[in-house]
Amino acid sequence: MVPAQAVTGDGAASPDAGAWPDGAPAAPLAPRARLLPALAAVYRAQLSRARVARIPLLFVATFQSVGIMVLMRGVVDGGDEARAVVSGSSVLVVAFVALNLLAQYFGQLRAGGGLDHYATLPVPPAAVVLGAAAAYASFTVPGTVVTAVTGCVLFQLPMANLWVLAAVIPLSGAALAGLGAALGLLAPRQELATLCGQLGMSAALLLGVLPAGRLPAVIGYARDLLPSTYGVEALARSFDAHPDWLVVCADLGVCAAVGVLSLAVATWAYRRAAAR
Repeated sequence: MVPAQAVTGDGAASPDAGAWPDGAPAAPLAPRARLLPALAAVYRAQLSRARVARIPLLFVATFQSVGIMVLMRGVVDGGDEARAVVSGSSVLVVAFVALNLLAQYFGQLRAGGGLDHYATLPVPPAAVVLGAAAAYASFTVPGTVVTAVTGCVLFQLPMANLWVLAAVIPLSGAALAGLGAALGLLAPRQELATLCGQLGMSAALLLGVLPAGRLPAVIGYARDLLPSTYGVEALARSFDAHPDWLVVCADLGVCAAVGVLSLAVATWAYRRAAAR
């Protein structure tokens, strides 16, 4: 309920223009939520919502990656190829959850009208995208660690530098989660979002787990375009007796740059989808 002058524009402005008809002053609108508190709220909500539904899928992702390493154990004995198999299988867990499942989630959210709910909340669009991406990426931590440790045992690789996973998981997760969110929000249909997520995970499987030296040159160029490749390379180099940490940091820097870019694109896609 607003004064008639405010609706019709008739009459001069008066001191009571901002008051209710009974003379009580109008309450000011609540300020827009800041990014970090809104991000924390969305992250907690997504984490509690997906905890029960996503844990079985995380088990499937871990079992799938461990099974791939067991199969490759009969083909690969050791050396650079073993490092590629273990690191690629570990990052594959991140790709399964952060890319595949997040693309399906945002595709379903857009198709079912769930974006309207978030659009009514006084939270920045970046908080919605970042909160959901961070929650899904968090589910990859135990599966990735279990896969990496199992791979080290299978291929007799050193575990001294597995602390690199503390950087590989969040940076690769950010890059792949941003890509998955963008695919889910930009796909015109939910089925296409699911298809794009599964194709992306298949690319991470084929281009990340298979040793780069056995791939054709053309496929090698496609491998360089995949964000998860640089997380795989960083983890694989950490298994060396004397790792080149500058190169490892460079690979992680590429993951970070792609993560910022993909999350920015996902935020733009969220604004575009919510405004329709």
